[in-house]
Amino acid sequence: MQAPSRTRAKSRRAAPRPNPAPAAPDGVGSEADHPPSRLIQAMATALTEKGYADISVADIVQHARVSKRTFYEHFADKEACYLATYAALSDDVLSRIAEAGESDLPAEERLVAATHAYLAALEERPALTRTFLTEIQAAGPEALKVRRNIHRRFAELLRRLVERGRQERPGLRSISPEMAAAIVGGINELVLLTIEEGRGQCLQGIGGTVVELLGAILLAPAATKSREVNLLRRRHTG
Repeated sequence: MQAPSRTRAKSRRAAPRPNPAPAAPDGVGSEADHPPSRLIQAMATALTEKGYADISVADIVQHARVSKRTFYEHFADKEACYLATYAALSDDVLSRIAEAGESDLPAEERLVAATHAYLAALEERPALTRTFLTEIQAAGPEALKVRRNIHRRFAELLRRLVERGRQERPGLRSISPEMAAAIVGGINELVLLTIEEGRGQCLQGIGGTVVELLGAILLAPAATKSREVNLLRRRHTG
């Protein structure tokens, strides 16, 4: 029997399979066959490879394996896709905090669990966390509006967790929206500092500091009864 020619042998070889699409960070986007979700996942993947300013629409569609036409059917531009990705990540983080805070644990343990849920969610994707903490301001004024809205939601979630705790522990101090915003800002700054020190995958290590901060505020005497604070307020408004 005559051996098949090399040309025929080549024709019988299976065509090489395309490489699988890069895996997106957990919790960012869902419904992989849904084009907007695929594009959000693609943006998240691209952000782990390069900074926002260096990402192009071509990078996003390449990761998503869709056409530019499909991209522009769902997003006006790169910024819109970036903001959708930021919102998706934030929604995932806040939902984890809320879930931890709705447990049947005692009040103090719920706050600890919520703290660690927050840090664990960020710890899973340190590159994305750093990007959204440092580059969101470079994405324009609309990005700042989205960021403020996310921070307000975080602060309001913190207030709800505290108020639920106060039903069990009346001695816990109530916090104002402004105080909640200050706490969120302080926690985020601590997270950013930790990431900049190269410890982005060890964020739960700062959980003790965050819990200590919450305890120092929630267990402190009510600020409105403090003579020193009232004096400072009069001087500031005077």
